[in-house]
Amino acid sequence: MTNRQLFLNHVGQTSDAPLCLNIVLAEGSKMWDADGKEYIDLIAGISVCNVGHRHPKVVQAIKDQADKYLHIMVYGELIENPQVDYAKTLTDYLPNTLNSVFFTASGSEATEGAMKLAKRYTNRTQIISFKNSYHGSTQGALSVMGSEYWQQAFRPLLPDVLQLRYNNFEDLKNITERTACVIAESIQAEAGILKPQHGWLHSLRQRCNCTGTLLVLDEIQCGFGRNGTLWAFEQFNVVPDILLLGKAIGGGMPLGAFIANKNMMDCFTFNPVLGHINTFGGHPVSCAAGLAGLNVLLEDKLIDTVFEKEKLFRSLLVHHSIKNISSAGLMMAVEFDNFETNKKIIDKLIEQGVFTDWFLFCAHAFRICPPLNINEQEIRKACGIIMEVLTQIN
Repeated sequence: MTNRQLFLNHVGQTSDAPLCLNIVLAEGSKMWDADGKEYIDLIAGISVCNVGHRHPKVVQAIKDQADKYLHIMVYGELIENPQVDYAKTLTDYLPNTLNSVFFTASGSEATEGAMKLAKRYTNRTQIISFKNSYHGSTQGALSVMGSEYWQQAFRPLLPDVLQLRYNNFEDLKNITERTACVIAESIQAEAGILKPQHGWLHSLRQRCNCTGTLLVLDEIQCGFGRNGTLWAFEQFNVVPDILLLGKAIGGGMPLGAFIANKNMMDCFTFNPVLGHINTFGGHPVSCAAGLAGLNVLLEDKLIDTVFEKEKLFRSLLVHHSIKNISSAGLMMAVEFDNFETNKKIIDKLIEQGVFTDWFLFCAHAFRICPPLNINEQEIRKACGIIMEVLTQIN
């Protein structure tokens, strides 16, 4: 049997028409399949590979840690230097109130942990999220996902969840003294790159302050420089009570985190003890890789190039079939009339060696979120292929 057949037969499938690209090598902003075909990667593992595939410093950090130890004990009992070093470095680049890091194995688990922490700390039950939001696919995270389409087959989900409209000032009055937390993406990603309106996040922060509600900001996709600052919330002069991180946090390795004030995080240590634990959160190899990736991001000043590259993409992607381009740094959505047109374009782009996909809540747009160290030549080549495909199809 071929690898394709084995893949279809033995690996759990998420759609009835997977791409089945047999990728055997990835480096920088490119990938190669088993036939040697090259692809420019405009997805970066959906914002995972912010410093590119297999960055030499990340790979070396993985090797160095693997020479010492891999998994040694359930999270929280032993002092593991990679965890400690990474947690300290992360908090060095965050506001003083975000000083305690709870590592998880994924972004979804970070969402789960944050919801538990909010309930435990406030002794409240209601959780508020926003329509067209995505915070993960586990049951708790699914409960606050902003789309009934993905929720309907799995109900009943968590009770006492209320969804509001993102960017709607009037809806904020629904946040009350019984709301444990409001969870929002600093920039909505799967909605097709939707930025908060001027003053909206500030109003959300104020309403949470007035009602004693915790503000949870999800930067699982938009963190680590993708929007032109290390953290997206920096651009809106708002500080969350809990910050969710994932994807790029591991430098290409599986890792997530929720970050809060230590006084809040300490709620997990009593009544009950072991209030939140996991086996692989903060895996030493993942933490070593993540710290190396963050250092590359900062030392190579990759964030300083984000807006310039965003501008280059926008200047090169001008075609009558493009209805709109929404962007926040190197997180972009290129919109067309409908999903059918967009899917034809995506399929043709992949055929021509440009790897992209569509958004969960904006299916008529394709995604551009490449590694932040993609170079000008690669951007121009990718955009040239995109323009050729648009001319062929339209």
